Amino acid sequence: MADESVGVHQPDYPVDLTNCDREPIHQLGAIQPFGFLLALSPDWIVRRASENVGDMLGVIAEAMLGTHVSDYFSEEAIHTLRNRLTLLRGADAVERVFGLPIDTAGQRAFDFAMHMVGDTVVLEAEASALEPTSDTASTIRAMIARLDMAGDLPAFYREGARQVRALTGFDRVMVYRFDQDGSGTVVGEAVRGGIGSFFDLRYPASDIPQQARELYIRTPFRIIADVDDEPVAIVPQRDERGQPLDLSLSVLRSVSPIHIEYLKNMGVSASLSISIIVEGRLWGLFACHHYAPRRPSFERRSIAELFGQMFAFKLESRERKAMASYETAARAASDRLLAAIAGDAELLDNPEFLGEMLRSTVPCDGIAIWLDGRMALSGETPPPAAIPDIVRRLNAMTGGRIYATDHLSALLPAAADYADRAAGMLAIPISRSPRDYVMLFRQERIRSVNWGGDPYKPAHYGVHGSRLSPRKSFDAWREEVRGRSEPFIDPELRVAEMLRASLIEVVLRLSDSAQEERRRASERQELLIAELNHRVRNILALIRGLVRQSRDPAADAAAYVRMLEGRIEALARAHDQITQDNWSPAPLRRLIETEAAAYLGGRASRLELAGDPVLLRPQAFSTLALVLHELMTNSAKYGALADSGTVRVDWRVDAEGVLDICWRERGGPPVQPPTRQGFGTTIIQRSVPYDLGGRADIRYALAGLEVDLCVPARHIVIDDAHPAPDAPALVPDPRDSAAVPKEDRPIAGAALLVEDSLIIAMDAEDILSALGAARVVTASTVSHALAEIEREEFVVAVLDVNLGSETSLPLADALQARGVPFMFATGYGEQLQLPPALEGVPVLQKPYTAINMRRVIAQILGA
Repeated sequence: MADESVGVHQPDYPVDLTNCDREPIHQLGAIQPFGFLLALSPDWIVRRASENVGDMLGVIAEAMLGTHVSDYFSEEAIHTLRNRLTLLRGADAVERVFGLPIDTAGQRAFDFAMHMVGDTVVLEAEASALEPTSDTASTIRAMIARLDMAGDLPAFYREGARQVRALTGFDRVMVYRFDQDGSGTVVGEAVRGGIGSFFDLRYPASDIPQQARELYIRTPFRIIADVDDEPVAIVPQRDERGQPLDLSLSVLRSVSPIHIEYLKNMGVSASLSISIIVEGRLWGLFACHHYAPRRPSFERRSIAELFGQMFAFKLESRERKAMASYETAARAASDRLLAAIAGDAELLDNPEFLGEMLRSTVPCDGIAIWLDGRMALSGETPPPAAIPDIVRRLNAMTGGRIYATDHLSALLPAAADYADRAAGMLAIPISRSPRDYVMLFRQERIRSVNWGGDPYKPAHYGVHGSRLSPRKSFDAWREEVRGRSEPFIDPELRVAEMLRASLIEVVLRLSDSAQEERRRASERQELLIAELNHRVRNILALIRGLVRQSRDPAADAAAYVRMLEGRIEALARAHDQITQDNWSPAPLRRLIETEAAAYLGGRASRLELAGDPVLLRPQAFSTLALVLHELMTNSAKYGALADSGTVRVDWRVDAEGVLDICWRERGGPPVQPPTRQGFGTTIIQRSVPYDLGGRADIRYALAGLEVDLCVPARHIVIDDAHPAPDAPALVPDPRDSAAVPKEDRPIAGAALLVEDSLIIAMDAEDILSALGAARVVTASTVSHALAEIEREEFVVAVLDVNLGSETSLPLADALQARGVPFMFATGYGEQLQLPPALEGVPVLQKPYTAINMRRVIAQILGA
């Protein structure tokens, strides 16, 4: 539609419209003839020059190569250009100088554009137009004022086109907006009378190839002054490395002959394009056509480029305002939905209710809920038999993310059979594994699209040899579109993402709680299976490690097999003892006796045991099983049990609940420290410290091996009535966050975050760090948080109310006693009920955002 729709030479691959995307349009090696180009070294020696430089400077291009620019430009001109060169910022920056005389007499003035390509200074110039000096600021201010007066977006587009046409004088100026599929539609137009209108016509994506779109991001302005101009070559075409000059940022860059043919087929003699870039993406273009050669002055073109940027800023502001209004209303509707579900988890099984509530948030015609392998349907949806196929396809592709399409049959060809009921779909995952979904469906929207020519016309060879020939017909061509729904727009997708997070965190937690009594037996079985799977995976990983680490190049295969079998059998025996008690803590004495009986046989009587009744939790039980097996093995092979000696194992639990185990060998052969450390010794020395957080000390005394093991209290149970406390959660290190202005950082010191979800905690840490927290300390349990409060001084605290099996309400007293301001955080919305004494404490609604967290923190800190 607006820039180089080019083809490529044919022999390497078949002709199709994607060939245009591979044409190196930034390396055509030529410029348009209305200006000249010089490529200079860092010390301003001429490296390349366009062939027409002689027409403008009186020196042929070949003669200029290797000479200094001062031979052709005055010192004042070079000084001005050097100064402007220092203003370049960024890889794609281009600086301009208007009306600069290049001779001391001031008789030859040029408009210059300059940029860098590597270490090469690219200087482009064209003769200055003899126009009266304009007040650029006043011109832009008046143009923007007229834009602001436009009441709606269609009027805004129309006014933008009118302003660009008034500024450039082109016969036709269009506002051309890209759609999601890459095609584009003329949404605004200003046109000279008598030449017809292109308004509301759509053009296929192939009219503007991908590489041209990428160049529009880098160089937001493009002029083609006369399609009949002969390109001017750059001398030399390639440098000493065989590389052409990169003209991506060139103002004068020549035009692909295929695009010239395209414009001629349209009857266009000159064109001008201005990028409309919104939020870093190419939203569209100002596409200007003239039916005779036309080249507005460089200064006026630069004003048009500046207007294009201002137009994009205003457009972005309008779109954001409209999106914010929708998202505010949708957020309120979603809050009502979540509050209702929080009060009655059984509403998850009511698709009619959910459908009615969700339609006010994200418009749809039907809803399907897939939860725990069950489905519920409401409204216009695919047939029930099709839902499992859709879910399986989603499981294979979305990875826990929302997925939206307006063409479901492109994802599942079988969906074409029910496109009249469900042509588009928005899938919202509401769990992780197995994945459950809320799916919103939209019916087929049969509509007519007016194309600027047939978009499906096949490619054919043209006059430029083995290349694609651009289409010749641009007559309006109407297509009836079927099988597609109204697309889901970006604001709807953002609202869906918000619903996804809230449903996962709040709705499912509450629904599980509400169904706990009637599903207790089933849940217990599922938990047992999950725990079994977890343990089996761990054991398989451990066995794999044993297989790899037990290898000893000095041992034969039989010895290796016996060693490996012994270690695996030790694990198996430990596993049997744990599972006998339903994975509950098991006695240390039983572990030692079982290992002695299984490995030592008749020598087990030479093992003396003494200690209090102590139970080990499963992790410690498995770890100590390996350690004791290695000790037994070493003693039977090389130590006291290999001779006539004895082994005594004593253990005791100190006042803090720590278990100390003493292994002493006596009466065996003299002990010599090993010459190398094998895997068995590594298990004895490192397993308890690494796996359990304890200590291990080995001494090779001459009278016999001595080993002291220390197991932390969290792995020990004295008796069934008083189990040891669980291990405290680890506190992740604070993470860097995006920069926030100092005046927007209300926190000056350390912050406490109490949150039981690691992923959510990491997100909140980033926000607190960005709001000025020098350190963020996280805790997932009340006991851990109380310990942190005792250990450190905090200036603010954020307390998640629900911590799974407990609440953070007890922390409020500790913080109030120390005068630490705090807030509660919750995903329960209006359902949260605080005790009367805490009703005045601010409550932060989840999900966390920098805006709402800063607001509440500033409130409680008085900032």
